[in-house]
Formats: sequence, structure tokens, C-alpha cells
Amino acid sequence: MAHKAGFVNIIGNPNVGKSTLMNAFVGERLSIITSKAQTTRHRILGIVNGEDFQMILSDTPGIIKPAYELQESMMGFVKSAFEDADVLLYLVELGEKELKDEAFFQKITSAKIPVLLLINKIDKGNEELLEASLKLWQEKVPNAEIFAISALQNFGVAEVFTRILELLPESPPFYPKDQLTDKPERFFVNETIREKILLHYKKEIPYSVEIETEEFFEEEDIIRMRSVIMVERETQKGIIIGHKGAALKRVGIEARKDLEKFFGKQVHLELYVKVNKNWRSDARQLRRFGYN
Repeated sequence: MAHKAGFVNIIGNPNVGKSTLMNAFVGERLSIITSKAQTTRHRILGIVNGEDFQMILSDTPGIIKPAYELQESMMGFVKSAFEDADVLLYLVELGEKELKDEAFFQKITSAKIPVLLLINKIDKGNEELLEASLKLWQEKVPNAEIFAISALQNFGVAEVFTRILELLPESPPFYPKDQLTDKPERFFVNETIREKILLHYKKEIPYSVEIETEEFFEEEDIIRMRSVIMVERETQKGIIIGHKGAALKRVGIEARKDLEKFFGKQVHLELYVKVNKNWRSDARQLRRFGYN
């Protein structure tokens, strides 16, 4: 049997469940998931290998109108998802009626590659709402095959996976067959810490934060890590640390538990907080953090 391989890129508005879907396909928790918009900042690849296929899934940031340099970079990752896709997954939420960016929407409706439009979170609605949603999207995106799914409940995910496999082109694998993602280990350390900040802090704080793991030493039975939480202002530093360091300690404990599950061994995590003024609007800093 011929070997198939290709890039399957997932796009959609913020909070439609792209990361949940990607993790369901891959069977590992590669993308962090929170209820806050802009949780995903990078383009993250998840690689699913079978005997005769390699499916390279790409989770991109939710489509927004950029307000500062960091968001411009995030939308750059979405644009790149159109360039190498063999199959495009356009994810919408049940009841949603439009994509926030008209130019991206036109790219979807005029795409020359197969488009699968997935109506997600159908467990949150009823049959009447689903029928109305199916009719709406059939009219809006006539070039798409439409599937109703619940990524969180794993409903309809297997059917979409099977259809993607049918659509993949014949090709040798692009990555080694034992590789799960294109990101280094430190990336997942940074993202795990950032997820805890998204979960526990409010307002502007989570969006003003970047994580840098400065040390990552793997020994036989333990991994020792040292990570810096960067904020834009001195007041934000105080909020991250909290009264007598309690808030920072909570982030560290929760992140360590998740990292021990991810790496399958004991983790020692040291966290520090540093002010890095206006990093979100500084092109040089953004390149340093991988937004290019």
C-alpha cells in the first residue's frame, strides 16, 4: 500500500476548540487549553504516525484583528497555515455565524485544496440549532464538506480523522516516525507555565506575560528546570508573585505536576519573575521568543 503524508491545518476564531481537537487527534496534550481568547500564540505541529501514513496537524492562533506587534506575528502563523496545507480544517462553534476576518474567509471559500468545515461543541446545543447551523455554513462555504463534532467529548472526531486520511496525498513521511511535534522540550515547559497564568490571573496580566526557560537539565530520574516569567511592568511583577509569593508558588506547583505527567519523570522547577518593558511591541524581542 502506498504511503500517505500531508499537512492538515486547523483555523478558526478564538475559543472554538482548535487545541482540543488537535490534542484529540494526536492523543497527547500538545496545545494548552483555557477558556481565554488568544491562548494559542504559536503555530504548533502535532504528528500522528501510522504504518502507511503521517498526518501533520497544525494548531494556529485564533483569527483576530491585530492590535499590537505580537498579535501581528500571531496572524502571520495563521497566514502560513494556508501556504503548506494539503487539507484545511475550518473550525466553527455551534451558533457562530462568521469569521472575524473577511480576507481569511475569502481564502477559505476560494481554496483549491479540500476544506472540511467542522461545527464544534454540538453537545452545547439542540437539534434545531444544529440544523440551522448546517444550512448556514453549507450556503456560506459551498466548497466545504461539513461535519458536526464535539472535540471535548470526542464525538465525530474519528469520522473526521478517517476522511482526512482519505484526502492525504501519497508521499513519504516528512518527519521521523517516532516524532510527536516540531517543538523543543523547553517550548512545552513555557506553554505549561503560561497556561497556569492564563487560568489564575485576570485582565491584562496573562497577555503581558512571556516565559523563557533558561535551564533544562535532564538526569536519569529527574529534570531540573529554571524558567523566567517576563512581564511588561513592575506592578504586574507584584501581581504575579502575590502576597508572600503565594500566587507564584501555586503556578509552580500546578505546572510541575503537569510537566511530570508530560515527561514521565520527576521535575524540579524554579520560577522567577522579571520586568521586560513593552516586549509585545518590540520586533527584536518577539524574534527572540520565536514570533517571526
